[in-house]
Amino acid sequence: MNTIKMETVVQTVWSRSKLLVKCGIIGIILLVLQIPTYQVEKLIEEREGRQKEAIAEVSSKWAGRQNLVGPVLVVPFWQSKRDTSAQVKREQHLAYFLPDELTIQSTVTPQEKYRGIYKVLLYSSQVNLQGRFHALSPERLGIAPEDMLWSEAFVRMSISDNKGLNDEVRLKLGDSTATLAPYEKTDGTSDGLYTPVSLTAAQANNLTFSSSLSFNGSEELLFTPIAKSTTVTLSSTWPHPSFTGNSLPQTTTIKDSGFSATWKSMAHKQNFPQQWKDDSYHLGATDSASPLSASAFGADLFVPVGSYQKIMRSIKYSLLFLLLTFAAFFLIEMSNQKSAHPFHYGLIGLALVLFYTLLLSFSEYIGFNPSYAIASLATIALLGWFVKDILHSGKLAVLLSFILLLLYGYVFTILQLQDYSLLLGSIGLFLTLAVIMRFSKKFQW
Repeated sequence: MNTIKMETVVQTVWSRSKLLVKCGIIGIILLVLQIPTYQVEKLIEEREGRQKEAIAEVSSKWAGRQNLVGPVLVVPFWQSKRDTSAQVKREQHLAYFLPDELTIQSTVTPQEKYRGIYKVLLYSSQVNLQGRFHALSPERLGIAPEDMLWSEAFVRMSISDNKGLNDEVRLKLGDSTATLAPYEKTDGTSDGLYTPVSLTAAQANNLTFSSSLSFNGSEELLFTPIAKSTTVTLSSTWPHPSFTGNSLPQTTTIKDSGFSATWKSMAHKQNFPQQWKDDSYHLGATDSASPLSASAFGADLFVPVGSYQKIMRSIKYSLLFLLLTFAAFFLIEMSNQKSAHPFHYGLIGLALVLFYTLLLSFSEYIGFNPSYAIASLATIALLGWFVKDILHSGKLAVLLSFILLLLYGYVFTILQLQDYSLLLGSIGLFLTLAVIMRFSKKFQW
């Protein structure tokens, strides 16, 4: 008799708690599924790392980011100095003079190269510049006019990566034209381009210049506004610019066919003078600590969120996706008095995780959007077929497939609407919770 009562109590306790036990097992399955999900994340990072290596390799052979500086007029001068024996010695130093006016017009042509399956975005740029030096004042540097060596003057220009130059750089100064050559510093290293120019003081105080440059680069093109008044116009057929640097353009036009932008910078906005002695300000410096580099502006040929970034963003929703799918499947089987083994939940979860590997592998060849459609439809078809045999109901299989279709469409919409992803995500989760609460009221826990 006692045995019968004990069995009755056990059966009663089990009938009242089996749903909670099943929910606990499903929760454990959710946690275990985070292990393969993490491995897929590492795989995505590895593939993205290979893409970055391919970009770096191609860019190193083509040319890196470019920053155009110049032209700058450099004039040697004598400076007297007393040594330890009180004797006066004359040493030669350099005075740097920046132009008063500088106008730059640049056209950027994007080019796509491939390294294996990876696409690399590069560019070629055609730059036309002109301007003039006017009213130079060496006296402000404490240099006597008779100490200036105008006949030994030279002009310097600099771009970040000389390897990108497609042609010789020719500079027209006044009525003469000169070809620029690599400028070698005293330590033997190269630092931009230069050309000697023999001037008189009168010529230097009203010296016009113009030049055309054709060079390659990758990702970013910057211009350093060295003149008292610098105007830069940049145009390209690339429709996704990201304006970068010290200042934004005053005017911009962005269309599907390309963009154009215009900057105007004045000397009072700069944190470097219009003239200085020796290497107080390094022309070829590329680090942000350099005042000249810090003042540069331009555009980055921005690539919208790539496949790897979108896949990584989508996998961040994997736990939520698994939870909602399991909740939908649980509600379907409970409301229709069907029963599925926890092992079936594990197989469904693995199918949802494998969705990301399908998405990753296809996206490397055909892009994110078609890959998302193929991977999601394949996953929905597989789970619909599997659930039909488990629950012995084509109607319930269609219902779950429809729910999965809504979930995949919901996540895809969030990934596309970057600016409104948080808003859309919050509203979607709120409505999903409301639906679950509505159907959960039917069950006697």
